[in-house]
Amino acid sequence: MVLLRRVIGDALRARRQGQHRTLREVSTAANVSLGYLSEIERGQKEASSELLAAICDALGARLSELLGEVSSTLSLAEGMEGVLVPVDEKAKMTDGDVSVAVRRESPLKATLHATRKPQRDVVYAA
Repeated sequence: MVLLRRVIGDALRARRQGQHRTLREVSTAANVSLGYLSEIERGQKEASSELLAAICDALGARLSELLGEVSSTLSLAEGMEGVLVPVDEKAKMTDGDVSVAVRRESPLKATLHATRKPQRDVVYAA
């Protein structure tokens, strides 16, 4: 089974790393301890909605954007064989800009790795 906190953590880490920022920079901007932010990114802690909003703000993102990414990743993962009913082999699925791979580690633990094509910055000419 895919844990929501892991998918949220993966999405936060991807955003942070996409901006080439350190845990320390984001934790300072979000006013959260570095260790706690690290645990959130690794899916070991569940962040409150207030804390998620602060982290998103520190990353220059909307909470709704993050949750939209998480929702699309979960939706895709739920349609994959082996996510909710474990299989012995690695499963992979791609849908547009999102690619999800799942590896079963035990009957109750699966690792979900989601990647998203980077969004290009839009430049508007005046």
